[in-house]
Amino acid sequence: MLFISRNNSVQDGQARPRRRVGCLGGCLIFFAVYFLCSAILGWIMGDMFSSSTVTLQDKTVYRLQMKGTLVEQAQEPNPFAGLMGSVPYGNYAQEQTVGLDEILSNIRLAKNDDKILGIWLDGGELATAPANAKTIRDALLDFKASGKWVIASAASYGQTNYYIASVADRICLDPTGEVNWNGLAAQKMYLTRVLEKIGVEMQIIKVGTFKSAVEPYFRTSMSDADRKQTEEYVGGIWDEYKTAVGASRGLSAAQLDALADRYMGLEPAQEQVAAGLVDTVVYCQDMDSLLRVYTGTKDYNTITTDKLALVKRPESKAKDKVAVLYLEGEITDETGDGIVGKDVVKTLKKIRKDDDVKALVLRVNSPGGSANASEQIWHAVQNIKADSIPVVVSMGDYAASGGYYISCGADYIYAEPTTLTGSIGIFGTIPNVNALRNKIGLDIDGISTNKHSDLENNIVFKGMNAEEQALLQTMVERGYDLFTRRCAEGRHVEQDYIKSIGEGRVWLGAKGKEIGIVDEMGNIDDAIAKAVELAGLTNYSLTYYPEKADPYEELMKMLDNTTDEEKLILKLREFCSQPRIMARMDEVKIY
Repeated sequence: MLFISRNNSVQDGQARPRRRVGCLGGCLIFFAVYFLCSAILGWIMGDMFSSSTVTLQDKTVYRLQMKGTLVEQAQEPNPFAGLMGSVPYGNYAQEQTVGLDEILSNIRLAKNDDKILGIWLDGGELATAPANAKTIRDALLDFKASGKWVIASAASYGQTNYYIASVADRICLDPTGEVNWNGLAAQKMYLTRVLEKIGVEMQIIKVGTFKSAVEPYFRTSMSDADRKQTEEYVGGIWDEYKTAVGASRGLSAAQLDALADRYMGLEPAQEQVAAGLVDTVVYCQDMDSLLRVYTGTKDYNTITTDKLALVKRPESKAKDKVAVLYLEGEITDETGDGIVGKDVVKTLKKIRKDDDVKALVLRVNSPGGSANASEQIWHAVQNIKADSIPVVVSMGDYAASGGYYISCGADYIYAEPTTLTGSIGIFGTIPNVNALRNKIGLDIDGISTNKHSDLENNIVFKGMNAEEQALLQTMVERGYDLFTRRCAEGRHVEQDYIKSIGEGRVWLGAKGKEIGIVDEMGNIDDAIAKAVELAGLTNYSLTYYPEKADPYEELMKMLDNTTDEEKLILKLREFCSQPRIMARMDEVKIY
């Protein structure tokens, strides 16, 4: 930090050293106070985070609260969350997230610890997609195989939450609640007419008949190709829901379709019971009486996900490691909240340097993003494989487009039946604001030394001519050729075959296995087991990446005073600075 005195005048031939000393003293005091406060804050936060492990009590029920947003990896608890609650501080409101890794670990512990009698699924508002919902559901089924019970209660059940809750031995619903069982729908928002009104034309360069991520910018409805693929994967998810719920509730697919056609979310609670979707109507506040019956005592205990996560697990002291790297979110080059290419490459280099790492598992949950960042991550993974370290991929809700790019080079790939994958295609979008420029009276002039020196500005402010479009199309096709070549090398098939199943088409994980872009259906535990097998390990320990966020950094986020308007501008700037070539699946809302 630099302090500059505003008054450097000299009087009577003498400088004014006192001002300089004051400035220096101020600096010293500032830094002393800063470091003292940092040390105190670090000590306080360290003490809060070093809370010792929780000891399980006898006759305990694992209360799995079905609310918040499901993420792949649990975040460090915020020590100030209790003070802030859900009330925004400045312009920051803490989002409640729940880690899939933590839930699965807790269910495994609950299965094997005799102090836990059963699991209570409390609520029906957990925000998650079908693939990770199936992972939780399968873990609960495995838990029940131990002979222990699961009960569920909620004021209302979202459809995906009901899919999870259907494994329960007893499903309870509040008298004023509902089960939103009404089938699936998928909708996309098309911006073409809006852009026309403001004088913006999106210039599209793409490869792939099914690469529909760009359609909202030049169409007003689904193309036939996009409608076909969307019907297939949404229908496949609905079939999974009906099959799984039907098996648990003793209902046929035809019966479940008939109930969906009635829009059960609008039916009264007693009708949900009569239809076989619910077992008991009971006020959520009165669940204590039912829990007493299931536990056989009024002195039972409950423990929530965050507390159960603090119960000590047996830890392996084995030197050999299996590294598990979580890759979640959109793929970007330099910055972002998801998979940042340069950061992932740095982490992969760190893993590669660790001689104790004998296998790598990539947990991928991404719709894609930057083609360049995807290539960089792919290359870093290949470097690890070159050291004879097996790499296994576990796909989450999505591993599409760039998400598949970073997965395709693995030795083995697992997906859930409802994982959205494939979308092997590339596109570029460039706005043409010529009409808008004319509307507002903005004139642009300049000089250039060569034919295409001003290409990047011209295609935005004047629009592409035929020659420029041909140049950009060639670049995109070159990117697609590289993408399909990477897939062909990874899957040990001909590149022409990858191109035939590519074309930007989205596949469900189950279909992906049929066409060879996925090896097996399974979850992250299956992927870890496969990595252990490929590495020939008997004793091993697990190490997880990336390292969880520093609590101090999270505090700084809470104190961020960025306004909503500034955040919008940052988002727009991020959109405008996207890479030329994108390998990304389109956004579609399934509900």
